[in-house]
Amino acid sequence: MDNVTLDSLEHRIDELIRTVERLRTENAALREGHAGLIAERARLIEKTELARTRVEAMITRLKAMEHE
Repeated sequence: MDNVTLDSLEHRIDELIRTVERLRTENAALREGHAGLIAERARLIEKTELARTRVEAMITRLKAMEHE
């Protein structure tokens, strides 16, 4: 191989290394964001269930008052 081909190959390999490093960083950020969204979803489900329980309790109390 001549120097031009080797230089071209070296340049391409350097580009690929930079791309891999960028993708690794991006992947780590996406995984972290995903974990955060899963945690937020769990909190929201818990809040929804709490609200549902409270509303059902209010409905039960209202029905009881209605029958008094």
